[in-house]
Amino acid sequence: MTSQTYPRSPKALLGGIAHLGRFIDKIRLRHAGKIQDYNYITVGFDKYLVNFLQIDPKAFEQRVLASGTDEELLTWVKTNSRKPSDQEIAQWSQGLLSSGPKDDAAQQRFQGRLQDVATKRSVSVSSLPPVSTWADVIELDEGRL
Repeated sequence: MTSQTYPRSPKALLGGIAHLGRFIDKIRLRHAGKIQDYNYITVGFDKYLVNFLQIDPKAFEQRVLASGTDEELLTWVKTNSRKPSDQEIAQWSQGLLSSGPKDDAAQQRFQGRLQDVATKRSVSVSSLPPVSTWADVIELDEGRL
């Protein structure tokens, strides 16, 4: 049995920015053929990050694929994005990490994700640790919770 490779947690901050390190990992892993089924760039946390920073996602993808350390990629982001203050970054990151489903359709998607995790683990949804945020569903799905 092969083990699944996961990108880092959206909770791992890079330059104080939630999800940035995960986004970098997703780009690298996707292009290495290791995570084809992940939401990517135009949806979910990727989309929120791109919109918050106002970066060109394709240009960032190309920069990540050209190589570089996290710090070099963070420098690229700081150079090529809007210039949010540290306070804006902290507020945005906290908002992203504490967000949960906001309407009935999102609640259904959330419950569907929980059911998928339960199915993978061959357990009932009620036996999973209680979660209320999208970030925690990711953590649960990837075995960090």
